Amino acid sequence: MDIARLAALGRDAGGTGEPDVLYDRHGVLVVRVGAVVVKLHQADREAGPALARRLDAARALPGIALAPLGPPHRLDGRAVTVWPYAEPVRPEAPPWTEAGRLLAALHRSPVPPDAPPWGRPGRVARVVGRLAPGTETDVIRRAFAALPAWIRDGTAPPDDGKVLIHGDWHLGQMVRAETGWLLIDVEDLGVGDPAWDLARPAALYAAGVLGTDAWTAFLDGYGPSPHTDLWAALDEPARALAIQIAATCVQSAREEDRDLDDAETAMVDACARIIRA
Repeated sequence: MDIARLAALGRDAGGTGEPDVLYDRHGVLVVRVGAVVVKLHQADREAGPALARRLDAARALPGIALAPLGPPHRLDGRAVTVWPYAEPVRPEAPPWTEAGRLLAALHRSPVPPDAPPWGRPGRVARVVGRLAPGTETDVIRRAFAALPAWIRDGTAPPDDGKVLIHGDWHLGQMVRAETGWLLIDVEDLGVGDPAWDLARPAALYAAGVLGTDAWTAFLDGYGPSPHTDLWAALDEPARALAIQIAATCVQSAREEDRDLDDAETAMVDACARIIRA
């Protein structure tokens, strides 16, 4: 996809100046044009009515989600969305407490009557399926085989909750606007189990990558859990996300022709513990 074509969409939405590539990995391209950001979604992501409904749902969540600048576009069969620019999370100052509060606010928001189901139940299978053979791949695939059938098949879970969830949450899905912290990348926003929004930090904590202070701050921000046993509710989602993160780490390391770093190795080790368990 030509950056100039994305920049043109940004200028149509009021952006000015030369385009600046903010992100170009895993089939996603994000280009900034002044105060406007244009995102080219992965080729296998939906670009039809369900995506439009997710954007409408985000637009109806002031103070929680960043509102898009218009409906989605389609270029060469791929979805493109346009957004106002806002300040991303600084890695040296991760806002874990604010993250918990923001997710809690989302999970307690009214569910739009036409909200689609959350959009990522099949992502774990797709990421694992793309891995080339190797020692780490064998560990990840064996851990994946231990997951429940509905996760391996990428189908709807047996009881998927009745609240609005982000569907693919991590700290990179937050930006700071004039009104405060907001959620972005809402192409998986929909009705689902809130445990899946908590699962990534839970997986990182269980793997020893996320420290106790950060995990505690996140839970304190989120507040009382609707589940009487938080770990029981998070068990399957956290295992699935640990496997997904490990697969993504291995894929990135191979694409960049480098060894796994310590945190990435810890995620593969977490997969080995899933097998033993």
